Amino acid sequence: MDEITELLPAGEAGSETSQPAAPKRRGRKPKAKTAPAEKSETESAEKLTADLPFIPEPEAVPAAAAAEPVAAPADQQAEVAATSDAVMRELLLEELSEPARETPVRKRQENSAEENGQAAPRRGRPRRENNNRDNNNRENRQPREFQENGNREPRENNKRENYNKRENYNNREPRENYNGNREPRENYNGNREPRENYNNREPRDEQREEPQRDHIGPSLNISELQEKSMQELAVMGAELGIEGIGALDKSTLVCEILRANAEKCGQMFGSGYLEVLPDGFGFLRSPSYSYLPCSEDIYLSPSQIKRFALKTGDFIAGQIRTPREKERFFAMLKVESINNDSPERKKEIIPFNSLVPYFPTQRLVLERDPADYSTRIVDLVTPIGKGQRGLIVAPPRTGKTVLLQKIANSIRANNPEVKLIILLIDERPEEVTDMMRSVDAEVVSSTFDEPPERHVQVAEMVIEKAKRMVEYKQDVVILLDSITRLARAYNTLQPHSGKILTGGVDATALHKPKRFFGAARNIENHGSLTIIATALVETGSRMDDVIFEEFKGTGNMELHLDRNVSDRRIYPAINVEKSGTRKEELLLHPDELNKVWILRKAINGVPPAEAMELLLGRLKKVKTNIEFLLTLQPGNN
Repeated sequence: MDEITELLPAGEAGSETSQPAAPKRRGRKPKAKTAPAEKSETESAEKLTADLPFIPEPEAVPAAAAAEPVAAPADQQAEVAATSDAVMRELLLEELSEPARETPVRKRQENSAEENGQAAPRRGRPRRENNNRDNNNRENRQPREFQENGNREPRENNKRENYNKRENYNNREPRENYNGNREPRENYNGNREPRENYNNREPRDEQREEPQRDHIGPSLNISELQEKSMQELAVMGAELGIEGIGALDKSTLVCEILRANAEKCGQMFGSGYLEVLPDGFGFLRSPSYSYLPCSEDIYLSPSQIKRFALKTGDFIAGQIRTPREKERFFAMLKVESINNDSPERKKEIIPFNSLVPYFPTQRLVLERDPADYSTRIVDLVTPIGKGQRGLIVAPPRTGKTVLLQKIANSIRANNPEVKLIILLIDERPEEVTDMMRSVDAEVVSSTFDEPPERHVQVAEMVIEKAKRMVEYKQDVVILLDSITRLARAYNTLQPHSGKILTGGVDATALHKPKRFFGAARNIENHGSLTIIATALVETGSRMDDVIFEEFKGTGNMELHLDRNVSDRRIYPAINVEKSGTRKEELLLHPDELNKVWILRKAINGVPPAEAMELLLGRLKKVKTNIEFLLTLQPGNN
């Protein structure tokens, strides 16, 4: 060491022996310029700088600045050391007070971590896992004790004092014996309780409370208004102060009357048969318009349909309200009855498809007038029972429409408990008017000038309505004219499947009309659905013949009309030999059945025209069929 000291100059040797060399400064450069002589650091500065992160050495200074300094006196060196110590302390305090800044070293560390596929080191303050704990070191913390109810006792220095999450849920009790499966709550019955503070949701129609007002105006029923004539509606509109009545149609006038009555605080009621649309909501259609959509239809929300388990064809009645802003239709406010019964009983009804079908056992007697030979012959040749599925096979101009009218009038007269519906598809408008005036029954029509979509919509509404009535143990009879034209409408609307039968009939188009016709059945210990439909033959269309062949084996009763008989002006033009009913022994008395067999044997092989003339001649001599059958003896013609 002495040798090294001797070799050094005097200034350097004195400085090294007088005090140790100061460590290299870290951080930013000081603002004040000091002498480049090495200075000693105090113990406090060394302790503060020891915890600082590693910072690279500053860049090399020029050669001129790196020259060996000239040794300074001892008092000057002490003054410079004190100044340097104060500046260093000030810089360290500034760095500790400022937020951590990104340094080139950290950038290089992040870039190298990303290149190696590793996560970059976290910046800033280390994350705390639990914000509710105090700031004491983990090794100094005391373990929390558990209370009797299973909740942790809060710490003394916790920011959220006496905080217990379960205290915010008044209905929840602490769950004991927690083994991985939640125990059922005591007050939980499977249904959510309504939220008290949830005010953003608009109440549903059946829960919305209308403002209570004094009902000054009269109570109107929309169904009664639809049945009135235009003259009666015009008088009511004039009394309510409606202007321009002459330019309004019936549907619009009914809506205006209801709105004017609502302004006078009058109650409104409505009813109709429900049609559920694919979107989930539905409308109440009116039989007065043959279930045609119109502006006075009543809207039912999806929640109401789900609540009461409603289906297409249900008869709904209740209180309605006028359309609100941006609404087009009247809305059902409160459902008061479903199918003329309590709404609560709807869920107890057995669905139609779950009922057990059986052969008809109760007969529908058609004989009522001695001069009405058509119904008397039908009673003898093809007896009809409740739940019958019958076809009237008719060429053109054989009197099928007149025969349907007589059958309908006989059913109405002899069986008033039966609900009778006459469905006319693709018929002439004058025949629809004649049917409505001739028969006291509900007539639903879709004339030939209507589109196929209209034919299908009317037919589906009628059959669904009949199913709902059968579910309530009622007897329903549908007289359809004709099923051939209904099948044509379904074939027109059926998407092309690539499988075309003879005559241009799609292979899948006849499924829906078969489902319509197949709904006719007798239900054990329930109601019944009877369908008597006409099928057209000998029209010159191969499609009509194919449709008849498809339906030929589906019915359990067939009544054939003969063109040769009608050409001779013999009515009814019935071909007795081809007509018949399956399981007729369930409808006829054994003695009556034997007499009918004698009649059939007598006219077997006789041409249809001569056989009908013979039968009509014998029936004119007696007033009832029983008297006629008593005159028949085995072996007599």
